[in-house]
Amino acid sequence: MDTHNEQDQFAASGIAGRFRSFLPVVVDIETGGLNASTDAVLQLAAVIVRMDEDNRIFPAGTYSTHVEPFDGANIDPKSLELNRIDPNHPLRMAKPEAEALQHIFLPIRREIRETGCTRAILVGHNSWFDLCFLNAAVARTGIRRNPFHPFSSFDTATLGGLAFGQTVLARAVKACGSSWDGREAHSAIYDAEKTAELFCAIVNRWDQLNGFPEYTALV
Repeated sequence: MDTHNEQDQFAASGIAGRFRSFLPVVVDIETGGLNASTDAVLQLAAVIVRMDEDNRIFPAGTYSTHVEPFDGANIDPKSLELNRIDPNHPLRMAKPEAEALQHIFLPIRREIRETGCTRAILVGHNSWFDLCFLNAAVARTGIRRNPFHPFSSFDTATLGGLAFGQTVLARAVKACGSSWDGREAHSAIYDAEKTAELFCAIVNRWDQLNGFPEYTALV
């Protein structure tokens, strides 16, 4: 039995075939500042993307959690003004950083297995920011089974600029035909779900105009 051929045939169909065996997962992280090494992760949300029978991708599920600041973490009051998070709120139900990451990673690992993908690839608006904070949290907690590619990502700021001439998330979301509520912005869940809508709209529009890409197996 040629297992490589079977894997290639599996990957050639569905979302694994569309993104070269990567599973796009939209991530938004709300933080206590801009420095991934020193500033706290406060809220984490991830949206898993799936593909329907017509080869159109869509947001399929959101996973989120509040996060306890790690010991010695910096929290800039200006960041809290923006994201409106109170780290000490008694009803926040925040998880320790390692537990929060596993809460998000578990369904992503399951989706990777079920779709025949090899690993997840982070989709974010200014994705380098979220990927840096995610990698820093993984390093701090010593988690070994990080499902995300360590340096590759899809940036919807770049894609939004290409597709709609808009790099600001709110403007790009409106340009793709979705709604935007500024009162909900800077919540990890809201921003992740809106970024997912934007990413799916861009990919689906591209595929509609250019056809579904042909999968080429890795050698």
